[in-house]
Amino acid sequence: MVKTVETYHVPVLLCESVDGLNIDPDGIYVDVTFGGGGHSKEIFSRLSNKGHLYSFDQDADAEQNIHEFGANGNKLENFTFVRSNFRYLLNWMRYYGVEQIDGLLGDLGVSSHHFDDEQRGFSFRFDAPLDMRMNKRAGKTAAAILHEYDEEQLANIFYLYGELKNSRKIAAAIVNSRAKTPILTTKGFQNVVEPLFKREREKKEMAKLFQALRIEVNQEMAALKELLNSTSKILKPGGRLSIITYHSLEDRIVKNMMKSGNIEGKVEQDSFGRISSPFKLINNKVIVPNSNEQENNPRSRSAKLRIAEKK
Repeated sequence: MVKTVETYHVPVLLCESVDGLNIDPDGIYVDVTFGGGGHSKEIFSRLSNKGHLYSFDQDADAEQNIHEFGANGNKLENFTFVRSNFRYLLNWMRYYGVEQIDGLLGDLGVSSHHFDDEQRGFSFRFDAPLDMRMNKRAGKTAAAILHEYDEEQLANIFYLYGELKNSRKIAAAIVNSRAKTPILTTKGFQNVVEPLFKREREKKEMAKLFQALRIEVNQEMAALKELLNSTSKILKPGGRLSIITYHSLEDRIVKNMMKSGNIEGKVEQDSFGRISSPFKLINNKVIVPNSNEQENNPRSRSAKLRIAEKK
């Protein structure tokens, strides 16, 4: 399936997230989720020839969108694409000789492209191999996880990342089924778990189940924690962090880091009662897409934007 950059992924909360960076035209910025290049294009358009943008994406498909990125006369010597997971942010910045950055943006979750690609196994709309890897060169596939994890591990993933109350029943059904036949495709997976979902909630529950498996395959929560810890080290004072999340657990991790300076959300205070977080919140109330954006781009409905500034 061939995708144009326009259909690859519609950038969510575009103006709000980029405005939140309070861009210095001569600054150094990082977009850790390049995807279709929407947010990167907007950041880049606000930079002078002294500024620089580094954009990360671990998916080879996203790299194809760089051609479009440079099609409008953009000065690509001021742009660097890094094909890597954003969890390695610090290593790559050191590699490029960057000690501090002025801002970082992350649009977490999955590009529309992945859901619409019939061959990657991200969606239950298509029958495809159960892969779900963002980086096709690394890590376990979804099929491998369903085959190798024990019942308790599977139940924990479905409960924690999918918020599925019947996670133990789902895990038991998978373990029982795989003993007879390997679960290798999205359709095969659906056939195993469908009887456990009520008809009226089947699509919603199936979406949660696929989401949970995808998060585990790509180690998304671990990568997010590493990214946030790295950002607190490399962001210069006055630099901004602008993060869009789509999952309650992701949002909690981001909120904790911005409010308390640590993933767990443990608030530490000095002798004057001041919270010793390296960040100050720019928006106390979470920013969500307006009704027009939600209508035009239904996949934006669960998006939440939080912005913080390094003290």
